[in-house]
Amino acid sequence: MLNVAKEHGFKFATAQMPLNVMDAHFRSFEKVVLPELVKHKIGVLGMKPMANGLILRSETVRPIECLHYALNLPTSVVITGIDSMEILDQAFEAVGTFHPFTHGQRTALLKRTARAAHKGEFELFKTTSIFDSTATNPSWLGQEPERLQQMVPLG
Repeated sequence: MLNVAKEHGFKFATAQMPLNVMDAHFRSFEKVVLPELVKHKIGVLGMKPMANGLILRSETVRPIECLHYALNLPTSVVITGIDSMEILDQAFEAVGTFHPFTHGQRTALLKRTARAAHKGEFELFKTTSIFDSTATNPSWLGQEPERLQQMVPLG
């Protein structure tokens, strides 16, 4: 994406992507894309710190840990879904208790989540089209379903 933009003389101001503790282990935006964005001074909008709640089903990490992990990345903002007052309070708690991770804290959290994360089963937005509205509405991109599938292979 960045190379194509550069070829056409376009510079992104920001880029939005899922950044979470499971991403660090599987098809990682954090490892591949994030350093390039930082290098080119492109604002990072980190989203899905809990992957729509899927990460919590792994029973390897708590919500506050997910939020703290995302807040420890070099992002401009971390976007978390808030659908109730309880979840809003959780977000405030995460900000109020935030501190930069030590190397040991980061390593321990990644070690604890590695096994659950290695196949991507808690990041369905990487392995399925379940969260991709354009996959079910290819006309939005001016593409037929077969052509869109060729453009964005999943799995």
